[in-house]
Amino acid sequence: MATDCIFCKIIKGESPAKFVYQDENMVVFHNIRLSAPVHVLIVPVEHIESVNALQEQHSAIISKMMLKAKEIARTLGIRDSGYKLVINVGSGGGQVIFHLHIHLIGGWSR
Repeated sequence: MATDCIFCKIIKGESPAKFVYQDENMVVFHNIRLSAPVHVLIVPVEHIESVNALQEQHSAIISKMMLKAKEIARTLGIRDSGYKLVINVGSGGGQVIFHLHIHLIGGWSR
């Protein structure tokens, strides 16, 4: 884990977060900068900087994160109405925190 990474600090319990889910591989918590009524972040426990840093050994965690997104969408009541999954890659792609994460966003009224 990176010592100055806010997500690593959240994972270690050094910074507060409202968790939706956590296990030995990933955590899911509410984003403090909402862009929708429902906005959570799915974050691997291992510090991986971005999609560009992924290697073959990360295939299992990426798969688990995607499958967990579907479960979390159901838990948060937005699976059937629809949601977005967003991964920003690099500063030019909008990535602000350089620890891989998936934004699960939804909950807009139709």
